[in-house]
Amino acid sequence: MKIDILTLFPGMFKGFIEESIIKRAIAIKAVDINLINFRDFSKLNNHQVDDTPYGGGRGMVLRCEPVIDALESVKKKDSKVILLSPQGKLFDENLALKLKNEKHLIFICGHYEGFDERIRSFIDEEISIGDYVLTGGELPAMVISDAVIRLLPNVIKEESYANDSFMNGLLDYPTYTKPPVFRGLEVPPVLLSGHHENIKLWREKAALDNTQKKRKDLLEKK
Repeated sequence: MKIDILTLFPGMFKGFIEESIIKRAIAIKAVDINLINFRDFSKLNNHQVDDTPYGGGRGMVLRCEPVIDALESVKKKDSKVILLSPQGKLFDENLALKLKNEKHLIFICGHYEGFDERIRSFIDEEISIGDYVLTGGELPAMVISDAVIRLLPNVIKEESYANDSFMNGLLDYPTYTKPPVFRGLEVPPVLLSGHHENIKLWREKAALDNTQKKRKDLLEKK
């Protein structure tokens, strides 16, 4: 998979691409991440990419030209162009599973007060990571990229995410490790029993209980 990220602040992605699972995914060539600063595509003398909104109002709005010129410099026939915006479709695990099948993702990260509305004419999908407003689209680009990249072949073992929260419509079951007792808090005895069928049944029930306690809305959907 190739991921192109259009942003005014490529430096924000340094830790993201140079640490942990993402670094490994790049090293094994499961993904290629390219950062494009659309300020480089500004035709104005001072490389300005924003301007005051027509009709008045506060804040500055991203101009069409540098964003679309940057987009067209990397867009190909099989590209999927995603605008990151709090107005978009809410991102979830099902959408991550869908996006992992794409060959080329392009993320457009906004900043300032918003986008010139005409930029939306050049995208395939608009995605939000939650009902709140951030200073820009850089963090959402990292969140979505991380959720998608970990699902790519050979990045992590399939069994490592097969039972993750949301994969089967439920939250994950609780997990424990050593020591068996910590400050009076004990690991459930069934997990120490070595009885695989009982452990499987316990985990299924624990996942249901966990979802009932924390996210009843998921059970209603399921």
